[in-house]
Amino acid sequence: MRLPQLYKLMLPLLILVLASGIFAYLRATRPQKPVAAIEERVWRVGVEPARLQLLAPQLALYGKVENPNLLRIMAAGPAQVAEVAVRDGQHVLPGALLVSLDDRDFLPALHQAEALEAELVALIQSEGLRHARDQTALEQERKLLELAQAGVERAERLKTQRAGSDADLDAAEQGLAQQRLAVNQRERDLADHPARLAALEARLASARARVAEIALDRERAVVRAPFAGLVAGVEVATGDQVKADAQLLRLYAPAELEVRARIPAPYQAEIGAALAAGEDLLAWADLGGEATPLPLRLERLAGEAQASGVDGLFRVLAGAEALRLGQVVELRLERPAREGLVAVPSAAVQGGNRLYRVGQGRLQGLPVEVLGTWLPAALATTAAPAGEERLLVHSPALREGDAILVTPLPHALEGLRVEVAP
Repeated sequence: MRLPQLYKLMLPLLILVLASGIFAYLRATRPQKPVAAIEERVWRVGVEPARLQLLAPQLALYGKVENPNLLRIMAAGPAQVAEVAVRDGQHVLPGALLVSLDDRDFLPALHQAEALEAELVALIQSEGLRHARDQTALEQERKLLELAQAGVERAERLKTQRAGSDADLDAAEQGLAQQRLAVNQRERDLADHPARLAALEARLASARARVAEIALDRERAVVRAPFAGLVAGVEVATGDQVKADAQLLRLYAPAELEVRARIPAPYQAEIGAALAAGEDLLAWADLGGEATPLPLRLERLAGEAQASGVDGLFRVLAGAEALRLGQVVELRLERPAREGLVAVPSAAVQGGNRLYRVGQGRLQGLPVEVLGTWLPAALATTAAPAGEERLLVHSPALREGDAILVTPLPHALEGLRVEVAP
């Protein structure tokens, strides 16, 4: 091969090697970018100091207002309603007229019962006169019996002397037998007198009881309030025709109102033991709006329980006039108090049983036992404004003054760096 042709073949290769060397040199001598430093993110959070207190966990319940002494006023008898003097929801004083029935509807039965009473009084008087007549007649009957006996004896003597006939003797014996029957009948009448008299007196007592019953029904036809109370419902109107024992209206005393609420089965033993120990278990009824919660006290447990729990009967301590029979209210029952509990916002508890405290700028997780809710009835502080529901938690690791995380973090982890917001 000739030399010029070799140079032509080697020239592209030399150019490629030279270009590669220049590229490697430029790459090796290019300026290096500084490595960016990785900074840990800091989360700004809110905290509350832990306050270990003697607190009572609260149990949220729903109850119905009732009254064990609800007065149901019934019609004393079949009659027409003459007057209805009250309306549903009206407050009445003792002795106030409530409703009256037409007095004329009771008079026929009363007059009939009085007539029967008078008849029986007359029959008893007649029985006394009859008894006196029977006693007098018995004496006469016995004298006639003696005469009839003497007549038989005389007829027998005459027959023996052949001065009398058999017919005369038969007639005398027949008269004697009839007189003996008359005496026996009179004696039986006298012996039956106490029984007849007792029967008449019993009927008279029954008639007098009937008169008293109708008179009492007639008196009860005018119904007045036996106590100061609230009319719960009026079932009739003026002019209505009612039957005996038909309900006319209902009345109750607001001071005797109770609230019946179902206590769940898991708390039944705890609440029952506290009642047996004589503890005062208070509750608060929320009426909604700006109304002040009403104080109540658990008086007793119902005598019959269900699988879901047992009914508790709460007495209204104050403000019962704000309640109405049949009203459904929300209650918060204060369970027996415990030491060392901390009230925290619900957002502070993570996963149902864990909260975080802040120490040295990082989160420290603590397992806790959630004992219930807590809603102070009248509390106004920066830590717990009035009406804010909180959770009561307990943990042996919690100390007084610990900074508890109250800001909800979507990814709260052990050791997460935080900064407490002022």
